[in-house]
Amino acid sequence: MLNDPRVVLERLCAERGEDFAGLSRMLGRNPAYIQQFVRRGVPKRLGEAERRKLARYFSISETLLGGPADDEPVGGLVPVKRSPVRASAGPGAIPYDQAGKAYFAFDENWLKGLTASPSGRLSIIRVEGDSMAPTLNAGDDILVDLGDCDERLRDGIYVLRADEALVVKRLALHPAGRRVTVQSDNPAYPDWPDCGIDELNCIGRVVWAGRKIG
Repeated sequence: MLNDPRVVLERLCAERGEDFAGLSRMLGRNPAYIQQFVRRGVPKRLGEAERRKLARYFSISETLLGGPADDEPVGGLVPVKRSPVRASAGPGAIPYDQAGKAYFAFDENWLKGLTASPSGRLSIIRVEGDSMAPTLNAGDDILVDLGDCDERLRDGIYVLRADEALVVKRLALHPAGRRVTVQSDNPAYPDWPDCGIDELNCIGRVVWAGRKIG
């Protein structure tokens, strides 16, 4: 019953020295509100406003207090889902079901400074292969902005779909015309020179990368 909201609240109060009456007053309720909820089961569920306020106060997910799993910021953190596909910096990874589960949680203000896209348009994808080394190595996790592509295309690193595979490459736009060179940062791999922008199947722009050290 560790996932019971009543058990969670009682444990948090014991661990952090909080009292039921104080939490009730914080919620704008009568002093017995939380005690009745925990000890007597009244009400059966916390209201949405009370649940959210308690989750933010304790910096925990609303799901621990009976709320649905979602992508709402909790404690100033925004969860981003990870796709169960890999973007190849090599021969190419075959995409399948791209629906994933929350994998990273980023500081909300930091994330807004990185991209204007909502969290639902962001995805974590793992890199495989070495064609983008040393910038990106096999096993690196990259944050891909799915809303930063097509009309906004500019110099940078992107995830592209090529022959039903996902690849991560650097794009260098030509000064004139709708042409682009698709580059590998590893000089051992050839570039794709003079490609038409309209020929690219762009998935999203890589805006952040994380890796294991050592």
